[in-house]
Amino acid sequence: MIPAIVVFIYLAVVVYIGVFAFQKSRGSEGAEGYFLANRSLGTFVFLLSLFGTNMTAVAILGSSGHAFTNGIVTYGLMASSSGLVIPLTIFLIGTRVWALGKKYGFITPVQMFRDRWECGHIGTLIFAVQAVLLVPYIIIGIMGGGTTLSAISGGFVPYWLGGAVVAVVVMSYVFFGGMRGTAWVNTFQTILFLVFGVIALGVIGAGMGGFQASAEALGSAPATSWLLTRERFSPYVFFSYTFIPLSAIAFPHILIFCLTAKKMVQFKKTVIFYPLCILLIWLPCVFLGVMANRVSDVPAIRAKQEARRVLATQGKALEPEQRDELREKAAGDDVILLLLERYAPLWLAGILGAGIMAAVMASDSQILALSTMFTEDVFAFYGGKRRFGEAVQVQTGRAFVVVLTILAYLVALRAPETIFEIAIQYAFSGFAALSPLMVAALFWRGSTKWGALASTVWVACAVASVAFFQQTVPAPAPGPPLVVWTLGSTEVLARTPNGTSIFGFMPVVPMVLISALLMFVVSLVTSKPRRETVEKYFSKA
Repeated sequence: MIPAIVVFIYLAVVVYIGVFAFQKSRGSEGAEGYFLANRSLGTFVFLLSLFGTNMTAVAILGSSGHAFTNGIVTYGLMASSSGLVIPLTIFLIGTRVWALGKKYGFITPVQMFRDRWECGHIGTLIFAVQAVLLVPYIIIGIMGGGTTLSAISGGFVPYWLGGAVVAVVVMSYVFFGGMRGTAWVNTFQTILFLVFGVIALGVIGAGMGGFQASAEALGSAPATSWLLTRERFSPYVFFSYTFIPLSAIAFPHILIFCLTAKKMVQFKKTVIFYPLCILLIWLPCVFLGVMANRVSDVPAIRAKQEARRVLATQGKALEPEQRDELREKAAGDDVILLLLERYAPLWLAGILGAGIMAAVMASDSQILALSTMFTEDVFAFYGGKRRFGEAVQVQTGRAFVVVLTILAYLVALRAPETIFEIAIQYAFSGFAALSPLMVAALFWRGSTKWGALASTVWVACAVASVAFFQQTVPAPAPGPPLVVWTLGSTEVLARTPNGTSIFGFMPVVPMVLISALLMFVVSLVTSKPRRETVEKYFSKA
C-alpha cells in the first residue's frame, strides 16, 4: 500500500490546489473568471496547462499499451505527427481565436460560430455533437485513473474504486477552482510527470539490465523482432494517423484554453516547446511499452503475452466473445505500472505512480470545457443568464460538472475497449473531422452556416456508423481483415482487429475529407452572412 498511499497524498494536494484557487478568486468571480480565469494566465502556466490538458491517459497508459502490442511504430503513428501538426495549428488557428475572443468576448467556440455565420440553433447542434464526442475523452481519464490505482496498489484498490476516487478528485477541484484551479493543477501535474517520467525510464531500464541489451535481444529474436518495425501497419494506415492530430485544435477544451492567455506573445514559446514536451512524455512511455515484451519475471505481463499468443495462433477458431475476452487479457494499458511495481523501490514507485496519475487525470479540462459550453451555449443563449443572473450561471456550470462526472464514471465501468482504441475510433476521429469548421470560419469569407450544418451532420452520422459497424461486426483474429464490401477487386469496407478500414485507410481520412468537401460545396450554393458580419472577421483592421 506504500505506493498507493503516496498517490493518495498527491490527490489530496491536487484537491488543495483547486480549493486554494477557489479562495483566491472568491467574491470577485463572474462567468469569465470561473470559465476563463479572466483571460490572465501567464506564459509558464499557459504553456504547461495547455500541453497538460492534451496529454491524457492516451499519452501514458494508452501509448505504452499500444506499443506493448504493436511495437515501436506507436511513436511514429502519434508522437511524430503530433509534434508537427499540433504546434502548427495552435500557431495558425489558436492565435486568431485568441485575438477574436479578446476583441468580441467569446468564451466558447460555438459563440464564435454563431456570430461568424449568424446561426442560432445550428450552433446548438454543433455544441451537441462536440459534447457527445468529448464524453469518450472524459471516460478515458477515469479509466486511466482506475487502472493506475489498481495496478499501483497490487489490486488492493479495485478498478471501480480507483475510478471513483479519480472522478471525485477531478470533480472537486474543477467544481471549486474553475479554469484557474484546472490550469494550476495541470501545470503542477505536467511538471510532475515530465520530471518523474525521465526518472522512471532510467530506473526501470536499469532494473531490466539496460535498454540497449533489451532492444538488441528483441531485435535478434524472430518472435519479437517485428516489434522494432512497421510490419503490422500498412502505408495507408500509417498515413491515416497524420490526420489524427487535426483533432487537437478542434477540441473545445484546447480552444477554450487558447482564450485564457494574457498576451499573444505567449503562443510563441508554446509553439516552440510543445514538440519537446511531446518527446519527453511519449518517448519513455512507448519505449517502456515495447521493452515490456522482454519481461519474463512479472506474472501479469507473462499472462498478457500468453493471451496474445493464443489469440494469434488460435483466434480464428474461437468465438467472437472468446476473442474479446483474450483481447482484454492481452491489453497492455497497465504494463508501465507493472514495470514500475517490479523494478522501482516502493517509495519511488509511489512518486512515479503519482506522476503517471498526474497525466491520466487531464480529463479535468474536458469536464470544465463541457460545463463552460453548456452554460454559455445553451443556458445563457436561451435566456438563462438574462433571467437568473451571472451567479446562477456559474452555479449551473458547477452542477453540470457533477452530473457529467457521474455519467462518465458509470460508462467507464462498462467500457470494454482499450484506452487507445476508444480515443482513436471516436474522440480523435470525430474532432479531426470537425476541424474544417474552424478553418472555414477563420480563413474563408465564403463559408456559410449551411456548410457548417452539413459538415456537422456528416461527422455525427459517420461516427455513429463506425460505432454501429464495430458493434455489429465482431473484430476478427489478428491477421488479414474481414472484408465486408468490395467494388470489383477493390476492398471498400473491412473490419480489422483494431477497428475499421475504408479503402485501406482508417475512417478518419474519409471523415475529414468529406467534411471539408461538404463545407466547400454547400457554402458555394447557399446564402452568405451579411457583409458587415464578414468584414468583422476579414477586414484589414
